[in-house]
Amino acid sequence: MLEKITNTFSDVFRKITGKSTITEKNIEEAVEQIKIALLEADVNLRVVRRFVNSTIEEAKGEKVLRAVDPGQQFIKIVHDKICALLGDEKKDLQLKGPDTLSIIVYVGLQGAGKTTAAHKLAARLVKEGRKPLLVACDLVRPAAVEQLCQLGQKINVPVYKEDGKDAVKTAKNSIDYARKNQFDTIIIDTAGRLQIDEDMMAELVKIKKITDPVEVLLVADAMTGQNAVDIAKSFDEQLGLTGVILTKFDSDARGGAALSLKTITGKPILFIGTGEKTEDLEPFHPERIASRILGMGDIVSLVEKAQETVDAEEAMKLQKKMSRNEFTLQDMLEQFQQVKKMGSMQSLLDMMPGMSGFDASQMDMSGMKRQEAIIQSMTYKERMNHLIIGPSRRKRIAKGSGTSVAEVNKLIKHFEKTKLTMKKLSRNRGMQGKLMNQLGMDPSSMGNMMQGMDLSKLKNMF
Repeated sequence: MLEKITNTFSDVFRKITGKSTITEKNIEEAVEQIKIALLEADVNLRVVRRFVNSTIEEAKGEKVLRAVDPGQQFIKIVHDKICALLGDEKKDLQLKGPDTLSIIVYVGLQGAGKTTAAHKLAARLVKEGRKPLLVACDLVRPAAVEQLCQLGQKINVPVYKEDGKDAVKTAKNSIDYARKNQFDTIIIDTAGRLQIDEDMMAELVKIKKITDPVEVLLVADAMTGQNAVDIAKSFDEQLGLTGVILTKFDSDARGGAALSLKTITGKPILFIGTGEKTEDLEPFHPERIASRILGMGDIVSLVEKAQETVDAEEAMKLQKKMSRNEFTLQDMLEQFQQVKKMGSMQSLLDMMPGMSGFDASQMDMSGMKRQEAIIQSMTYKERMNHLIIGPSRRKRIAKGSGTSVAEVNKLIKHFEKTKLTMKKLSRNRGMQGKLMNQLGMDPSSMGNMMQGMDLSKLKNMF
């Protein structure tokens, strides 16, 4: 995610922070590198010019040149400028209260990912306590209605559809259906085209007029760069967009769309698609994305992902097991699975300070997969008591997991070492408290680790 532009920023910052003093020439050279990186990232030329001029003007001031740490001052200026390009602050959906129907209309070109994004948002709204209804108004793309129905079934959200070919009528009738069945939110999935045309726009204008939506959201492919900006302008002129969802953001190495959209169109980015899973739809936090772009990671989002994934009750049970030296291979397997739920390794690396821009494909993940396969090849009894795993059992486990006895031995040895470390940590209140305090957490309980985190403190640490 954004690895190309991130690598450039990291190089620039590395050079400028390595100097005890910086000159106007140093600043001009650094900004010139950033300028080239932004243009290569397919950022709109107007945006680049505005960024360069304002950055140079501020960075050449006495506050930077005479600062004790001028490099850090320069980085802060660049960070703030990037935040401004992205939209300064997070924008939320403008939904009505639960007793009043809120209608969201999805628009965009074919292939942008509207249908997938619709079901992801519906799943998110369910978690927030709302009762959404998906409406199938894409009657152009083959199997679009069937796809939406399958995705809706996956998340237990009903889909309103009709047999006819009148999308406007379907949208209108869905409102009556939603009110009769006490739904509080409608998400309308509309038809796209390979390019903007009059028929598509005429249909969308009618749907908007008859539904009076609170949100008209453009779903755009982040990888299209400046094209996404042009598409947004065209849709906005006809429909009056309220926001944008950028899909395939996890595959975007450049960031041109994200860095250009808000400045050129004035429309906020509300969500980004970060993967293929239902939960891979993240609220767009400009400050956090700016940190990722600049190679600073995004520890706050990482913690929030952990909060969403880790069950507090299970965490408490694990802490008690650790303190009683009852941690098992079954617990280790469950920890592997918990980490996998947090998303792809690439998305996690992008959030870690100092690791943003690192290509996860360069990492050898086969070791972790083999360890998981070894544990899964054990019986439940063996997972609960590794001491019974003798030579014959190890041979069977190796054969069942497609590994070697040496690898099974290595895993068990690693497990025993991990278990010992956990035991020491759980009983060493001083060490535990120090770790918790560093993270802004409540040291009274490791079981409440994820819930006790002060995110504002974490945010300020990096």
